[in-house]
Amino acid sequence: MLKHFDHVTFVVRDPEAAVAFFALLGFEVGKSVVISGEVMGRYMGVDGIEAEHRTLVLTDATPRCEIQLLTYRRPAAIANPDLASHRQQGFNHLCFSVDDLDAEVRRLQARGVRLANQVMDFHDRKLVFLAGPENILVELAEWC
Repeated sequence: MLKHFDHVTFVVRDPEAAVAFFALLGFEVGKSVVISGEVMGRYMGVDGIEAEHRTLVLTDATPRCEIQLLTYRRPAAIANPDLASHRQQGFNHLCFSVDDLDAEVRRLQARGVRLANQVMDFHDRKLVFLAGPENILVELAEWC
């Protein structure tokens, strides 16, 4: 039986920009290592892998919540031009619950974060998408 969400991993080309964006949401760098070698290559399904692996931890979250950032040194990362589209198959977006959506939007916009749409009410929630780093869509939800 599943216990809870553990982590999500994103491949990014600009790790500093991604770390800065997720820091605005309350994440801190917990660990930063380089993954490589035959064992890791088999596990990840990527021959010859060498990548920087940063673990970002959501401050004071219970249970622990992580975002992992991979920056490939080799082989080169494969671009996904449709990542920002809600129509692509597979990964669509990541959503975080917040206590006060309007306050979060004001705080984030003051720090340069761009909204991908307007705040809307849907199924007892206020929702908005943020234009995250490298076209990663991040949603915020306030339960009403």
